[in-house]
Amino acid sequence: MDDQLALRIKLFRESGQVRPEVAAFVSDELAALSEQGHTVTEDTAGMLTSHLMLALTRLLDGEPIAVFTTDDQVAAELAGHPEAVARAREVAGRAERALGAALPDSEVNFLALHLAVLAQHSPA
Repeated sequence: MDDQLALRIKLFRESGQVRPEVAAFVSDELAALSEQGHTVTEDTAGMLTSHLMLALTRLLDGEPIAVFTTDDQVAAELAGHPEAVARAREVAGRAERALGAALPDSEVNFLALHLAVLAQHSPA
């Protein structure tokens, strides 16, 4: 993880926008992605980081997460990225076990989109 991405997480945490345990969870997930050879930087993973931290915080705070009307379109876009879908499901499972935050399918799909983009920016 580069310094800019670490700063993003720090600012979210210090401003109170996300819970410390969520920031730690997302940092660990980004570290795992980096260890697997993905290029994890502000440019490649900034949106992924923000989206996941905010979604998990909303769930833990008991706020509803809207179901998106674009779910079918997102699922169609993911058809060519089964590895990103599998990874998103794994992250969602870890989030539920570690934080008690069960991401709905629409959030898992958006997480998969972010992971597919990350994979495109990483060496093969």
